Amino acid sequence: MSNNATADGTTARPPVRFQRLAEQVADDLRGRILLGDLADGSELPVEEMLRAEYPVSKPTLREAMRVLEAEGLVTVRRGSIGGAVVHRPAAANVAYTLGLVLASRQVDIGDVGAALREVEPACVAACAERTDRLKVITPVLHDLQQQAHDVVDDLVAVTALSRRFHEAIVELCGNESLSILAGALESLWSTHESEWAHRVVQDITIPVEERLTALADHEQLIRLIEDGDAEKARRFAAQHLQTSQTYPKSHGPSIDSDAVRRSFVSMVDRT
Repeated sequence: MSNNATADGTTARPPVRFQRLAEQVADDLRGRILLGDLADGSELPVEEMLRAEYPVSKPTLREAMRVLEAEGLVTVRRGSIGGAVVHRPAAANVAYTLGLVLASRQVDIGDVGAALREVEPACVAACAERTDRLKVITPVLHDLQQQAHDVVDDLVAVTALSRRFHEAIVELCGNESLSILAGALESLWSTHESEWAHRVVQDITIPVEERLTALADHEQLIRLIEDGDAEKARRFAAQHLQTSQTYPKSHGPSIDSDAVRRSFVSMVDRT
């Protein structure tokens, strides 16, 4: 007898789940936010207007708002200001949430580095496979490369541009799902590396020759992407990451939740 069969041999119907009114209101507003009908940064109508649109009680509407606020889709403003501000989901939110989860588990930054060595080469290969790579990707990478050469004597500045190079590869790979997932890891590693660069710049010196070697690897990556050699680009990217993660040490302190928060606020301010 199957799990769905009753004693008389008929098939049992799955239990019907009735949605509460608050869930229905939240579902409708969520859909409008995700579709862009409610723009990012816009304000939802005041409570009286929302209740005219959604004829439910005040407690029900407020419960719906709490659901959306817990999902990060709105910020409810209390007090005399009132109202709620819309937030469309962004890649920065993925990095922030991932960073907090990993920090709560006291994950070593080396864990992020290992994950990057798996996913970033896939992004490099995807870049090499794009038919528009010579127009969309390599000009951006060449520009970042030139900027990095111009400030190679400044450890903090060249580190930031080096990270921007890696982030650009992920952003431009052409696969949205891979770009968002890998981008979250890139953001965490960039945060860690930026904190490291500011911390060590007054204590130790990374020889300029080593910085130039890393930039030479970037130049080779650009050439492989230009040539469209996806497999060779993938292998070289994995090799480069293995080497470049020597600075900072990929095995060390757990992910710093405060640094993750500072980075998130910085990204939000830039947008």
